[in-house]
Amino acid sequence: MPKYNYPRIVVTGIGALTPVGNSTSEFWNSMMEGRSGTAPITRFDASEFDTKFANEVKNFDPSPFLNRKEVQKMDLFTQFAIAASAMAVEDAGIDFEKTDKERVGVIIGSGIGGMWTYHNQQQNLYSRNGNPDRISPYFVPMLISDIAAGHVAIRWGLKGPNYATVSACATSSHSIADALMILQRGDADVMLVGGAEAVICPMGIGGFNAMKALSTRNDDYVHASSPFDQKRDGFVMGEGSGMLVVETYEHAVGRGAKIYCELAGFGLTDDAFHITQPAPGGEGAVRSMRLCVADAGLKLEDIDYINAHGTSTPFNDRNETQAVKTLFGDHANKLIVSSTKSMTGHLLGAAGAVEAIVTVLSIKNQIVPPTINYSSPDPDCNLNYSPNKPTAHRIRAAISNTFGFGGHNASICFKEFTGE
Repeated sequence: MPKYNYPRIVVTGIGALTPVGNSTSEFWNSMMEGRSGTAPITRFDASEFDTKFANEVKNFDPSPFLNRKEVQKMDLFTQFAIAASAMAVEDAGIDFEKTDKERVGVIIGSGIGGMWTYHNQQQNLYSRNGNPDRISPYFVPMLISDIAAGHVAIRWGLKGPNYATVSACATSSHSIADALMILQRGDADVMLVGGAEAVICPMGIGGFNAMKALSTRNDDYVHASSPFDQKRDGFVMGEGSGMLVVETYEHAVGRGAKIYCELAGFGLTDDAFHITQPAPGGEGAVRSMRLCVADAGLKLEDIDYINAHGTSTPFNDRNETQAVKTLFGDHANKLIVSSTKSMTGHLLGAAGAVEAIVTVLSIKNQIVPPTINYSSPDPDCNLNYSPNKPTAHRIRAAISNTFGFGGHNASICFKEFTGE
C-alpha cells in the first residue's frame, strides 16, 4: 500500500514530437519497428566536428500550432513544447473552457533552454563588430528555460502552478515527479507536464564532443546509439518534446476521460560523487528505484519492465545494469529492460518525458520496445534488453529511469489501471 492516503493520479493524454515521429502514433510505430532516427546533421555544417550526426526532428512544421510571428519570437525548444502540448491536450480530450483554469498547472523542463537563440544572437552581435543594437529584444524571453511553460499557460489560460525544472538528463522526470506531488497534495486537479530540448547546434555538439561524451562513429552512424552493447562509444544527441496530461482520478472520471495508466510513484536521489560519472555500481540509481517502488506502494516483484536511462556510454550502461541487479536480485532476471535511446538518441532534458510516454504505452499495449543496435553482448551488461525487436510481456508496473550530470537520479513508476 502507498505510504500515505493520497488520491490516485492517472495519465489521460500524451504528446510526442521526436526524431522518429512527429506525432505520438508515428513515434510509437517507430518504436515497434525498431527504427533509428540517426542521420547526418542538417541544422548546421558539422564537417569540422568530431561527431557529424545526430537525431534531429525531421520535417517539423510549426504552422498547425503557431503563426509566423509567434515562431519568430520562440526558440525551437519552445516550438517543440507547444506542439507536443497541443497533441497531449487533444489526446486527453480536455476542454479547458469547461475546467477551472486556476486548478490546472504546467511544468515543462529543459536541460539547457534556448541554445539556438544564444547562438543566433551572438552571431548578430559580432557580425556588426560587437554592436549591441543588433541584439533582439526577444533574446532573453526566447532563451530562458521556463519560457516554454509560460507560453503553454498563456495559450490555454492555465493559471495553476507553473515553472520549469532543470536537472540535466533527469529534467523532465523531475517535472513529472513534481506534478505528482502537486496533485497529491490537492494544489491542482490537472497538470500538463514534460520537457523540451533543441541543442543540436554548434556549441551543443562541440561542447559534448569536447568532453568525449558523444559517439564519433561517423562511418556507421545508424548503429552508433547502441546501449548495453560492447561496442558502444558514447551517446547520440537527440531533440524534441514529450508532454503528458496527468490528473486526479476523480477529475478524470468526472469528465469521462480515457485513462492510460496510473502515475504511481517516484524516487529522487543524488550520487554526490562526480559531476559527470555515475557513482560506482549505480549506488544512487539503486536508491532512486527503491524509493520509487516504495512510493508507489509496490513490491520489487511487481515491476515487470524498466525503461532504462541506457545512454550508450560505457559508464552509464554498466552502472545502471549493476544497479538493477543489486536492487532486484533474482527478480532482475525476470525483468525486461530496454533503452529506447537506441532509436531516438538522447533528448537530454526531454528524455524523461519521452521515455515516460514509452513506458505508458508499453503498459497500455503490454509490449516492450526493443533496444536496437545490440549485436555484441557486453559481459558486464547481462540483463534481458529486448534485443533488436519488441517483446510481448505482461506489464503490471514499470519504471522509467533518468540520470543526469551532477549526479541527479530520477525514477518514475507507472502501473496498470484496473479501475478498482
